[in-house]
Amino acid sequence: MSRSTYPRSFAHPRFWLTWLGIASMYVVAWFPWRLNIAIGSAIGRLAWRFAKRRRHITDVNIKLCFPDKSPAEQRRLVKQTFIANGIGLLETAVAWCRSPEDFRHRVACVGEENLARAQAQGKGVLIIGVHFSPLDLGGALHSLFFTSDAVYRPHNNPLFDRFMTRARLRVFDQMIHRHDLRSVVRRLKAGYSVWYSPDQDFGRDASVFAPFFGQQAATVRLTAKIARMTGAEVVPLIFYRNPDNRTYTYEWLPALENYPSRDEVADATRVNAFIEQAIRRHPEQYLWLHRRFKTRPEGEPGVY
Repeated sequence: MSRSTYPRSFAHPRFWLTWLGIASMYVVAWFPWRLNIAIGSAIGRLAWRFAKRRRHITDVNIKLCFPDKSPAEQRRLVKQTFIANGIGLLETAVAWCRSPEDFRHRVACVGEENLARAQAQGKGVLIIGVHFSPLDLGGALHSLFFTSDAVYRPHNNPLFDRFMTRARLRVFDQMIHRHDLRSVVRRLKAGYSVWYSPDQDFGRDASVFAPFFGQQAATVRLTAKIARMTGAEVVPLIFYRNPDNRTYTYEWLPALENYPSRDEVADATRVNAFIEQAIRRHPEQYLWLHRRFKTRPEGEPGVY
């Protein structure tokens, strides 16, 4: 689609609600911080009450991953997950519509020397992230300390996808489609850093089964494949909202040693172990609304 075609296309009535949503994001991004937290919490509570399908998915995930919790504790965690993800919607508006410099004072960093050391090797760095609710804010604030590309999934709405991609390109060097392996490899071989989150279910063909919270979870092979093809350092990154709901913490862990190996399952197990470790710190901030266990080992019934 040519640039001259965009205004006529996006003026179509089918995009009017999208325009309203984008305008709303620009407005709320400038609300006082406490007000945004309150609004996000309210959105999360409403979603918990009325989004029954997503609540069911979240409930199943929590029961599978935290069987040691009592039923009351599991229900509480489900509700907290919706609230945290509701806050994440407002954090996304802030990330896409304001400058990261406005929020530098809210960020604490731990282990930044680990990423700096990996980058100093002269090779590319594959930064392994986790789908926590403040993910987009994390990406924006990351640009205050290190430059990187990011792997993303395009939005189905072309107007919203254009808005989202432009917003992310303000803070990332490049946005790389999740199926564009060639570009990921090229950027890493050229010595750049690429942020990639391998913690979702991409189906049987792209995965091996590896332990995750005591479950056999379909885990993408791509992480080890990229590292093998490029020789990139693989640095795990944890970014989370602190309990005060006002500040955030980055934690870059040391680069994975002897990774990848020749064992796909062992490599997937190492990545899952890191992701599980990160989630257990703040389990309510994880994207449990995603059907993480939709692909099951042969012979096992579906869980959703």
